[in-house]
Amino acid sequence: MLLLNPGPVTLSERVRKSLLQTDLCHREPEFFDLQDEARHRLIAAYELDPAKWSAVLMTGSGTAAVESMIAGLVPEGGRLLVVENGVYGDRIAQIAQQYGIEHEVAKYEWMQAPDIDAIIAKLDAGTFTNVAIIHHETTTGRLNALDQLSRACAQRGIGLLVDAVSSFGAEAIDFDGGGVTAIAATANKCLHGVPGAAFVIARRDALSRAASRTYYLGIARLAKLQNARNTPFTPSVHAYYALVEALREFEDEGGWRARHARYAALAEQVRAGLAKLGIESALPAEESSVVLRAYRLPAGVTYETLHDALKAKGFVIYAGQGGLSKELFRISTMGAVTSADMDTLLSSVAELIR
Repeated sequence: MLLLNPGPVTLSERVRKSLLQTDLCHREPEFFDLQDEARHRLIAAYELDPAKWSAVLMTGSGTAAVESMIAGLVPEGGRLLVVENGVYGDRIAQIAQQYGIEHEVAKYEWMQAPDIDAIIAKLDAGTFTNVAIIHHETTTGRLNALDQLSRACAQRGIGLLVDAVSSFGAEAIDFDGGGVTAIAATANKCLHGVPGAAFVIARRDALSRAASRTYYLGIARLAKLQNARNTPFTPSVHAYYALVEALREFEDEGGWRARHARYAALAEQVRAGLAKLGIESALPAEESSVVLRAYRLPAGVTYETLHDALKAKGFVIYAGQGGLSKELFRISTMGAVTSADMDTLLSSVAELIR
């Protein structure tokens, strides 16, 4: 079965076999070697300066990393502006609400791009310490623009917190623009690891000032102990094995730029093939991530019919979310999938439509 959903992904044999390594106690030096390698490789993935940036690992899904980032890196007494144009922006607003973090939401329709000029005007009119935005909003496949907002945040001394769960490892992220304080991401999307390991990459100076609102996901304690080759809790050891092997494979294959090119080619193959069948893209390609694209359901075909027919052929696709569930379906090209696999997918869709 090939997974064309936005994580978890179809694993390479190399990563799958890494799960068969020896059982390992998380208090032994061998585990801390593994943890150190994962953290080093995550920083190296975007060629970051380890003197300025630190990778903080945690056991959980991508949402755990986002929660840790928001709860820890919005300072006590801080005020957060949440940019929302999909499910995951709404999730950040819910996290802020849960922790009693004062926040405001710049809300847009799910099919709409955020108005960055209007957001910057809102920053100038208010007193915000941080902005949170989704990079790749997988609700629609939209890639939200970061660079202008990042520069504006840097100029105003406002920390930009980025949910890069579905973009880290395959899309450009300007860490040097000055505004990005931290990104949250996970092992089991563009890095092609397994669920259970997530991480925040944050500026070291921000980590030194982190708030302490949460226990298990407290980013300051996680960072401090990991720097000392320690860990506060039992991590998902085998997920760390897979993350390290996935990061080795990622480097061997050419890093994020090569992965971007690979995804872009597969995404365009699917887009063009579906267009020939009369199936429209929900968003223009230039506004979409290469990681996932959303498409209009063909006339007279429900998502359930399409999903079940393709699953019978060995493909798992993904539904639209919320009010879009009756209009859209989504296809991701992450993981160990090939151009030949996409040809088979397109033939299967054509057969169903006929």
